[in-house]
Amino acid sequence: MIDVEHRPPLARRTTTRHARRLAIAGITVLILLMCGWIPGVVGTAVAAALPWLGLVLLALVVIALFLARRVIVLLLVPTLLWFLAMAPAFPGLPASASAESELTIASQNVRAHSGSAAASATELAQSEADVIALTELDGDSLSAASEVLADAYPHSYTVGTVALWSRYPLASAEPLTLGLSWKRALRVEVHSPAGPVAVYVLHAASVRPGQQQDRDTMLNGIAEQVASDAATALVVVGDFNAPSTDPSLAPMRAEAKWARPTDGTLGFTWPAAFPLVRIDQVFVRGLDVVASSTRRAGNSDHLATMTRVR
Repeated sequence: MIDVEHRPPLARRTTTRHARRLAIAGITVLILLMCGWIPGVVGTAVAAALPWLGLVLLALVVIALFLARRVIVLLLVPTLLWFLAMAPAFPGLPASASAESELTIASQNVRAHSGSAAASATELAQSEADVIALTELDGDSLSAASEVLADAYPHSYTVGTVALWSRYPLASAEPLTLGLSWKRALRVEVHSPAGPVAVYVLHAASVRPGQQQDRDTMLNGIAEQVASDAATALVVVGDFNAPSTDPSLAPMRAEAKWARPTDGTLGFTWPAAFPLVRIDQVFVRGLDVVASSTRRAGNSDHLATMTRVR
């Protein structure tokens, strides 16, 4: 028999139910955040979702303020962890400009067989970039881009599906296999008026469930190349197929500084129609990032990265 007199009021029972649900949601987010440090496809998946988990936490905190304030303390734990996890990907501030010693580098995955390379090359050239790097080129798109850029960018180097065009002379050009049997990366020295700058262009292997080893091998390989590079000024650009906070980028972050977006955004680059994640990265060493942003170019499914360094 139910003791009606000792039965909790309806409002209290409702509040308790809301608190329990919010607590479960908060713990679920906490577990997901902790999985973000797991190397491989799990860490990649969480890194891709990480910015949006922040919106989930914000919604949970707002709901808790109205329905179950006692849960807010519990939600502070995943919220703090989210800030710590996102810290490496937060926007940065631009450096002071000094036009005579600056170099602007544009990079874009133009999507093979999309017919986008010529349009991308044209629009990136109109941005007055000094160096243009394109990845995922097929034979036709390489020819189309080369034809567009030949006059303004007379110096170029191509390896497999990646290529670079420059207003300034190139030296020490070499293909990079990065631990694999095919070439999807290159290194050149751009002899800019302010001095030589080593530029790496990378198109990392794709990530699929259970098939991320090739990408991780390439990312470790590029980090090793940069670690052994004696260049005093160095830039690495391209499609890394890894979100900004992906654990697989840790070796690269240890060797060079990630170029934070300076336009107040998180610099998402994919998919171009509605960017949800940044998988096209820029790293620098021995240089100051004057400006870093993204822009639409051509009909690719990736936005281009625009990086001005000093």
